[in-house]
Amino acid sequence: MTVLVTGASGLLGRAVAAEIVARGQTVRTLQRRPSGLATVTDLAGSVTDADAVARAVEGVDSVVHLAAKVSLAGDPEEFTAVNVEGTRLLLEAAERAGVERFVQVSSPSVAHAGHSLVGAGADPADPARARGLYARTKAEGELLALARDRPGFAVIAVRPHIVWGPGDTQLVERVVDRARHGRLPLLGDGTALIDSTYVDNAATAIASALERAAHPDAHGRPFVVTNGEPRPVAELLAGICLAAGVQPPRWSVPAGLARAAGGAVERWWALRPGADEPPMTRFLAEQLSTAHWFDQRATRHALAWAPAVPLDEGFRRLAAHYARP
Repeated sequence: MTVLVTGASGLLGRAVAAEIVARGQTVRTLQRRPSGLATVTDLAGSVTDADAVARAVEGVDSVVHLAAKVSLAGDPEEFTAVNVEGTRLLLEAAERAGVERFVQVSSPSVAHAGHSLVGAGADPADPARARGLYARTKAEGELLALARDRPGFAVIAVRPHIVWGPGDTQLVERVVDRARHGRLPLLGDGTALIDSTYVDNAATAIASALERAAHPDAHGRPFVVTNGEPRPVAELLAGICLAAGVQPPRWSVPAGLARAAGGAVERWWALRPGADEPPMTRFLAEQLSTAHWFDQRATRHALAWAPAVPLDEGFRRLAAHYARP
């Protein structure tokens, strides 16, 4: 089987490509930067470029779509162009090329309306209620993908939750940098239970979803993927900080105040130029102060998968990464 993996220059995309190769498949990648993997064939391009997408899907059997605009803020048109229209282009090209399996890598945020999630399943994506540009456009992209599921073109959506590990710039480096400079508070009392996913587990789950995409229990459905080990947010942040050799957060901000401040920052960031990330948004404040953990029984059954790296082992691997000279 020849598999196209989009977005393989990121932490998770690179791990997914490597995992699929390890399972004996040939991998081609499509992204703007090299994947850094010697075992794959890189194609330079964007999912917004119809010609690049057509070349990428030529002769492949399956697609794993990870490429996305991931940010807390930015140009709404760019989010739509990549996360919605890019997904549409890829789906249409894949169908024309005779691709048989399509894995849409999504996010639990597509179905999160801001309230606590306690033992939740994979509710339908809801662009109207999803929080923030990323979540709304990823929700639209997931709905486009699942609507294409049919005999001969099996589509499955996988939603890894809070993926982290060595080399992570989206979560780990931001947490460590803010903690190092004393700018990482707890929101509320830090006791909200939060699921997360060590990167190797997310990669094996997505590779398993590719193998199981056409199974009656799997195709046409979304699945949330986590380690299945919810921890208080204070404990999760402390684990990351201690692995990196910095002090965990020792001060707190009321959750309601953080949400209000996040909303104000979002409005300001929408008006100002620049490509930097806002220090807080309403979505981020909600993520750090409300419970969100998920029932993994349906995921593990449908994907015939279970995580192999417990969180504590993940923290040990992260500490080893930071200990290297």
